[in-house]
Amino acid sequence: MNDFFNGIADLFVNVLFAPFDALKALELESWFSANIMSWLFTAIGVVAFVYWMLQLKKYNENGEEDKSISSHSYL
Repeated sequence: MNDFFNGIADLFVNVLFAPFDALKALELESWFSANIMSWLFTAIGVVAFVYWMLQLKKYNENGEEDKSISSHSYL
């Protein structure tokens, strides 16, 4: 079992995180290029947020949702 877990650790450290180690070397040259993954995830989040808001607007304009004001029966 020890070899199994060491194999998983080796996979992550030496293979899957290798691109991040390469980005770490860019830190001294340019702040923007060193943080490219943060910019990428931020851009994906903004695109997803805009898409979600457009979908909500589309469903709101269809008028399919029941917007009657009601409270719980125990109130």
